[in-house]
Amino acid sequence: MKVYTKELQVKTSSRRALVNITGEVESAVAESGVSDGIVLVFLTHATAALFANEDEPRIRRDYEAFFERLAPASGKYEHNAIDDNADAHLLSALFKQFYLFPVRGGKLVRGTWQELFLAEFDGPRMRRIVVVVVGQ
Repeated sequence: MKVYTKELQVKTSSRRALVNITGEVESAVAESGVSDGIVLVFLTHATAALFANEDEPRIRRDYEAFFERLAPASGKYEHNAIDDNADAHLLSALFKQFYLFPVRGGKLVRGTWQELFLAEFDGPRMRRIVVVVVGQ
């Protein structure tokens, strides 16, 4: 069994942002030499998240509006007395910091329209993502 690990650095440019990282993950899978297995994509942060969905401008705007409705950036939060980013922590808790995909034939298995996104809730920042590919 092979285990391949690669660390990605993703720079975000605004307080809230959606960054498509599918290509970087696909490259890591190709570099791994794993033909069949799984890939774990792990985000090492508490104010951002990962999710898979279509990369289309209108759904991106819908996500941004959805995030604002769930946890308004201007909300009155107790944590803001410390760090002024409670909305980012709350949004991160509703989503997840990891994603698993199957690997078959040396390629990431995903749906026709599925792309993997880093959802930034507290940027701009440099985000660290660990990709682990396991298999044969």
